[in-house]
Amino acid sequence: MTFLQVCDGLVRAALVEDQSFSDLLPQVMRASETASATDKDAAMPRMAEGIAEAPPNLGGWLAVIAGAWIEHGADPVPVGRAVVERLTEVTASALAFGSAWEEATGGKPPDMQEEQPSQTIFDTIAPKLADGAVSAMMSWFALPQFAMAACTVLSTAPSVRAGLTDRDFRAFAAGQAAKYHHQMEHVQRLLQVLDDERLLVLDRAGRRGWTITIGGIGDNFQLHTLLAGALAGRPGGLPGTPPAPEIIACFLDADAPPGPPVISSPWDLVDARGEPVYNEGVPADIPAVNGTRVLVLDPPSYQRTFPAGRRFPLMPATLKVDGMHLPEDLTGWWPHIAPR
Repeated sequence: MTFLQVCDGLVRAALVEDQSFSDLLPQVMRASETASATDKDAAMPRMAEGIAEAPPNLGGWLAVIAGAWIEHGADPVPVGRAVVERLTEVTASALAFGSAWEEATGGKPPDMQEEQPSQTIFDTIAPKLADGAVSAMMSWFALPQFAMAACTVLSTAPSVRAGLTDRDFRAFAAGQAAKYHHQMEHVQRLLQVLDDERLLVLDRAGRRGWTITIGGIGDNFQLHTLLAGALAGRPGGLPGTPPAPEIIACFLDADAPPGPPVISSPWDLVDARGEPVYNEGVPADIPAVNGTRVLVLDPPSYQRTFPAGRRFPLMPATLKVDGMHLPEDLTGWWPHIAPR
């Protein structure tokens, strides 16, 4: 059989819950080791059907396989929407499971990676969830698979991120589920990533500013460093020495070298209200003024150091300076900016 035929058989088995799924799964995994990226791309639409429609305990494994293909060069777009939409559904059911278990027992739910569905587990939640008990139990144990695949998809497919509706709601649900499975915190962060987002960056001391456009930035450590690379010591920029090119590359799309190098930040970042913009946060935390997120650069109040590298190594980032604004261009902005 061809690679496409083997994958189709796996999906058909998943959709009808055929016992052959357990035999076909390792076959597809072995075949994936030698299949070309073209073959994997051709199989992706069929995998997307299985991810969207199969029971969660089987669809989760299809999502894991698709995620592995993406990490080896396959196109994430054909399965991206299916993975994220199904994760949202599975997350809601898993949260219902966790709540029902805690109400019924007063203790922690089963370990979703170390235990398996069982009659005992079903009997514990059934009085609370009635007809939804089976789906909730299967979703609980499938959550790690869908979370892993979603992290890969959201890291590699900006068009999928941009096409999602209700991202705040999805991120909130992911955050709620993070108490049960740590990888859901990564999902939450990835759902908050901004793409093609324009920011106004203001230098309080010099009263100048810059409009920048960012994409694929996973946290404010990354934003901080890329700003330093774009503005420090550059023509029309700010005083100081920019990070070395190889350091900047680590925050764009390159792997961090062993170590990794430790760098220091040249500024305090604050928002228009005068509140700190913490490096541990994300650019989406920066509030908007008149529809534009505003970031203010102040001299550093103390030395901050952090290791080079991106929170999400699969996600390439961009930061582009669109233009500089002279003090006379910004007179209408400063009344909206709180003093330091």
